[in-house]
Parts: sequence; structure tokens; C-alpha cells
Amino acid sequence: MKPTTASPPFNDSTLHGALLPTEGVPASLALYRATLFDVCHVGVVLRVVLFVQAVAGVGAMFGAAEPLDWLLRFSLLTGGVLPATLVWLITVCAFKARLNRFQASWQWGIGTVLGVVAGLYGCGLLALMGLLQPVQWWASGAAGALLSATVLSGLFWRAKARTPAATAARLAELQSRIRPHFLFNTLNSAIALVRAEPFKAEALLEDLSELFRSALADPAESVTLGQEIALAHRYLEIEQIRFGERLRVQWSLDPAAASARLPPLLLQPLVENAVRHGVEPSASGARIKISTLRRGSTVVVKVTNSVPGGAGPPGHGLALTNVRERLYLLHDVQAQFKTAFKDGLFQVRLEIPA
Repeated sequence: MKPTTASPPFNDSTLHGALLPTEGVPASLALYRATLFDVCHVGVVLRVVLFVQAVAGVGAMFGAAEPLDWLLRFSLLTGGVLPATLVWLITVCAFKARLNRFQASWQWGIGTVLGVVAGLYGCGLLALMGLLQPVQWWASGAAGALLSATVLSGLFWRAKARTPAATAARLAELQSRIRPHFLFNTLNSAIALVRAEPFKAEALLEDLSELFRSALADPAESVTLGQEIALAHRYLEIEQIRFGERLRVQWSLDPAAASARLPPLLLQPLVENAVRHGVEPSASGARIKISTLRRGSTVVVKVTNSVPGGAGPPGHGLALTNVRERLYLLHDVQAQFKTAFKDGLFQVRLEIPA
């Protein structure tokens, strides 16, 4: 397919999606309630366990005359602290849907009370095994309350970081509106096709309409990879009208990977970067390959494009940074984001839970 019109310079085509608050509920409150007790993630569990263990390790230093004595004290505390921490995490994870229905003050109170119970549970375990004499019930309950309140503070700030109000600045390059250049270029292509190829013009406008619909739809925490692939396909169909044979796209899709979850409008900016930095600056165009593959419990997504002259990927990487942050906000340590440039090819690689 050859270009059908000489469009104005294509300077900025970033697609954005509006972040809209849940109807009838302030956006920050709605998301805060949905994520304060969201501890059912490997990254959160690891951080909480490491934090509590670190506090126990520091506490064991008091009264320890030498390193071996400290190690024995720390091992003793771990026998009660670790099970108590896991009980708190499992309880909060199991009942998070119900806990998030309460008002903020009740959430803090319930979380702290659960911490007291967990502290008493750990103390009881040590007492039952005859490892704690005398039994420190009051101290254990107070330590559980203090540690749980500290953990809740961390979860609160984590939830706040995920609210639309707090992340708007960092996501500004990826969300909020569709920029004029992309719209103008697409409309110019449609106008050129109306008389000569009306069916192509109709398909082009349908693709553009779908992009607008996705960008302006009510926000969701995540969408499926299949939905993102469909959106990227529509974007590339539009760009194909403009660049013609200069844009060569190869798809390698694994149907088993389509159900993986990722933030909305995450894949399209990566594809757009490949077009802007691979196809647009080259008179002969570039190759773009989009592949998905499920490997056990992990889905691997790759976006690869050839770079004109093999000079390396241009730009400041702001879009890639924002995509990385959004991915980690959703999947934390279970996600991976990598970029590589080798032999004239630039590749972005995502790994997400299946």
C-alpha cells in the first residue's frame, strides 16, 4: 500500500486516555478504599515481612553482649514475629473486600486491632514452646499495634500514589487527551480517501473513533492484553494509510497470553514510539514486530523496531519511563520492564503475570 496523501509533518501522535473519577465518589477516596488493604501481592508481602524482621533484628540488639547472643535473640523473636506477621497479612488479604467498605478511621482502627491480636498470637506461640519467660503479653500487643499502624501508613501512601490526583503529573505524557497532530493527519488521510476509496475512508474513521472511545472511556485499573493488542492494531491501521509501504508490521501473537492484565493504554505508546523513531525519520521506513508469548505463569510482550542508520534510539525516554511506572504500580515486583538496543534493533520487553 502506498501513501495516499502528503500530510503535514507528523510531530506528535501520542494517544492519551482521560482519568475520570468513579461516578458519585471522589476519585481519590474510591481508589483509596480499593487499595488500602490490598496486600495480596508478592511485593507487598515481601516488604512487610522484611520491615518487621528488620525491626525485630534491631530490637534483639538491646541486651545482646556479642553477635552470637544477638543471633540467638533474633532467632527467638523470629519464631513469634514471622508467624504473627503472616497471620496479619493473610487475614487482611482474605477480608480486604469487607474491610475496604468501612470509613477511613474504622479501617485504621481495625487494622491496628488486628495487629494487637497478631502480636498476642506470636507471644502465645513463644510461650507455648517455653521460649519466652516471663511472658510479655502487654509488650507484644503494643508492638503489634505499633507495627501494624506503621505498615498501614505505608499502604496508605501506596494507595495514595495510585490515585488519579497523585499520578496525573507522571502520566501526563500518556493520558488526558489525543494531541492535534495525530488527529489532523488522520483526518487529512480520510479526506483524501473519501472519493477515491470511500470504504477505506470509512474504515479509517472507524479506527479513529475507537481510539477516541478508548482514550476517553471511564478508567479501569487494568484491561486485558487482547484489548490492548486490538487497540494497537487499529492505531497501526491508521498509520499504515499515511506511511504505506514504509510501515512494515509483523505480528506474532500467542492466544494463551490474551487474558493477561495490564494498565489501559500501555501498549499503544510503545507501538507509537516504534513508529515515530523507526518509520517516520527513515525514507525507506522500518520494520515493527509485536509479539506475545505465555511461559507458564508469565506473559512476555515484545515491541521491536529497526532504527534508521543504526544510531540508537533517539528521544529522552519520558514515555518509556511513564509506561514503566504504570506497569509497576499495577503488578509491583511481579512485572519486569526492559529495553535493549542491538544490531540496529530497539526492543521493549514486558513481563507480566498471566
